[in-house]
Amino acid sequence: MANKKHQVVFIGGGSGTMMGASQLLRYNKGGKLDVAIIEPSETHYYQPEWTLVGGGIKSKPSTAKPMKDVLPKAATWIKDYVEDIDPDNNNITLRSGDVIEYEYLVVAPGVEYRLDLIEGLTEAMGKNGVCSNYMDPDYTWELLQNFKGGTALYTQPTTQIKCPGAPQKIMYITADHIRGNGVVKDTNMVFATPGSVVFGVEPFKSELVRIINDKYDIAQRYGYKLVKVDGPNKIATYERADLPEGSNHVVNDPNNKINETQNGDRYEIKYDMMHLAPPQSAPRWFMKTKLANQDGPNVGWMAVDKFSMQSTKYSNVFGLGDVTDLPTAKTGAGIRKQAPVVVTNILNFIDGKEISDMKYSGYASCPLVTSKHTMLLAEFGYDGVRMTDPMLPKWLTAKERWLMWIMKRYILGNLYWLLMRRGIRF
Repeated sequence: MANKKHQVVFIGGGSGTMMGASQLLRYNKGGKLDVAIIEPSETHYYQPEWTLVGGGIKSKPSTAKPMKDVLPKAATWIKDYVEDIDPDNNNITLRSGDVIEYEYLVVAPGVEYRLDLIEGLTEAMGKNGVCSNYMDPDYTWELLQNFKGGTALYTQPTTQIKCPGAPQKIMYITADHIRGNGVVKDTNMVFATPGSVVFGVEPFKSELVRIINDKYDIAQRYGYKLVKVDGPNKIATYERADLPEGSNHVVNDPNNKINETQNGDRYEIKYDMMHLAPPQSAPRWFMKTKLANQDGPNVGWMAVDKFSMQSTKYSNVFGLGDVTDLPTAKTGAGIRKQAPVVVTNILNFIDGKEISDMKYSGYASCPLVTSKHTMLLAEFGYDGVRMTDPMLPKWLTAKERWLMWIMKRYILGNLYWLLMRRGIRF
């Protein structure tokens, strides 16, 4: 067992660490910083493009780069797994048994997919027509290519998930795809969600209501909690939650065209193809640490101040990205706005200053692909209030547009690899 100490340690090798560590090194005006990154993976993926992989628009290898080539060169890469964090003693225990000490810590390990939280999902995933762009977008595209009609079910769990628009994106790509290959007349599509609306923020909500109903004629189920997947028999079982007054469990399906059946207090949908966002939580090792909420609605997620990104329990620890309990969507666009706050605060502390006045506004965005040639960009902040990036006019983002699709297809990935990943702010 070896003990090593670094000035600033980042846990995780995802977009949060890429942006945070690179910015920290780029914008440091003082002496040389000793930055370490703990990440076991050999490959770094730009996962927002996996929606396009699942739709046959991009290849998975095009979304990947070797980790050694994209981590900031001035940082020390510790290729190992984290087993525990002891914030009282400022150290991290690794799977190898090594202990890493830190002066400042940035926690950005992302989420863990929890197939175990839904009965039968572990056994069903990746076969029997059950796919997820979050896990294996190549299998999604394989199913879509071979889909000859029937019921296509798109669903999501009750847990928090990263990129909450992703389950809808592949649904709309599917709807567009089957229009082009003539299968649409033999297909019933259904969107089943534990939520009460298709989207919570206007004007994007109204546009998506138009798209899901008028453009694609997709049946909808709201307040539907997925509790079981029977892979061999291709049956998804749900329980219904109460909905706000004025909301309906069944929308755009007055004659039950998807042949849903009721069995006691459970509802069954037989599918030919099912795409779902897997249940997600903070990594299980992290949930046991003192940095995680131990009770309440955000149990397991990292407790941070929603404006400063600072741990609510330890002043020299910051959270970044999907692991945090921030009351906004978990998106890469949000991380882009969070990273400068974390970096500025750490640099202030190193310089002996107080925490900065810079605040994270809760900004998040979902590039909602609505076909193979259109997209709308839903942007919002805390309390579900619409926000707009200063670089984009409001009129451009509220409706599905070809121009926004061009941004998704050709621009966003390059912005990530060439600018954000390198710590260049814009």
